Amino acid sequence: MDAKIKAAAEAYAEACAAEQVELLRSLGRIPAPSGQEDLRAAFCRDWFLAQGAKDVEIDEAKNVVCRLGPQDGALLVFAAHTDVVFPDTEPLPLREENGILYAPGIGDDTANLVNLMLAARYLLQNGLPRRVGILVVANACEEGLGNLAGTKALFRKYGARIKGFCSFDCDMPQCVNAAVGSHRYRITCRTQGGHSYGDFGRPNAIEILCDLVERLYRIELPTEARTTCNVGTFHGGSTVNSIAQEASILYEFRSASQRCLERMEACFRQTVDGCRDRGGELTVETVGVRPGSGPVDPEALAALTERSADVIRCFSGEEPRICAASTDANVPLSLGIPAVTVGTVRGGLAHTREEWVALDSLPAGLKIALSLMLQETQLSDR
Repeated sequence: MDAKIKAAAEAYAEACAAEQVELLRSLGRIPAPSGQEDLRAAFCRDWFLAQGAKDVEIDEAKNVVCRLGPQDGALLVFAAHTDVVFPDTEPLPLREENGILYAPGIGDDTANLVNLMLAARYLLQNGLPRRVGILVVANACEEGLGNLAGTKALFRKYGARIKGFCSFDCDMPQCVNAAVGSHRYRITCRTQGGHSYGDFGRPNAIEILCDLVERLYRIELPTEARTTCNVGTFHGGSTVNSIAQEASILYEFRSASQRCLERMEACFRQTVDGCRDRGGELTVETVGVRPGSGPVDPEALAALTERSADVIRCFSGEEPRICAASTDANVPLSLGIPAVTVGTVRGGLAHTREEWVALDSLPAGLKIALSLMLQETQLSDR
């Protein structure tokens, strides 16, 4: 990688080390369920303003958008999400032991968000000349049924002007360059119901859905790209001696291929329709759609991946783990825009209340974030 960028990142990360940990402690306590990121969004906006940013807003999707450089042409986006998977609306519990910081959501994505913010400050305060505009985005609704709503809103607004996208999420030395898309549904069955003995023989909502589940698992999965399916929850019925009047399941299928997702969608609809003659009323509610990879220029994506891998290799000391996953990068990748998601922290037990990050990994993560931002900005300015 570029020697000047490497030296700048190393010096800045060393200077920021103490502040970096304190910022993580402060941000890590702020609750941010998907769709309720208001407190974190306000914190991030106020922080950017305090660092001298002049053009910062919280948009309608609760994204914090800090604009740098010219905004009337091509744009690069650097992002990290503010939401966590936990429903807490009170301050999140945080404890520190032997250089390890524990808190719900502390690694996914709070530590990555801290690295984005500090790296953005370097760009802000060093007044680097640039011909390409930059959007630094602390985006909302990445997790679960947030359905990437923040990033989707960003692309609805800026569309094809965005020429490149890098999100900071996951752990070092991960580099995601393919989108695992998903479609998620709630299927509900309603029947007349009745007494288990006196009305025996009437359609039972639970039994009908059990039949549907069996049929869903008999769908032949596409082999063009890894494709999976899952029934994650099953609710319904009232008492052991009642024919269930209502029951529901949550079902999803996933794939790294948009075409495979489309084939699964058709098979899913056909399978549900095949159970409509069982005596119950079936309704299908879409509860989440995450797009898979679309028609991205393979050479452009390979080049971005290799540049990102080079930075990760340099500062993590490990060979990058190139993989497919479901992240905010799904949105640009589905639209044919080169994008990666890069991990900038070491930790574990993500999506549990015992989640942790190693504080001594933070400087290396900031070096990765800043180097990628400097590198991509410099390249686009040529």
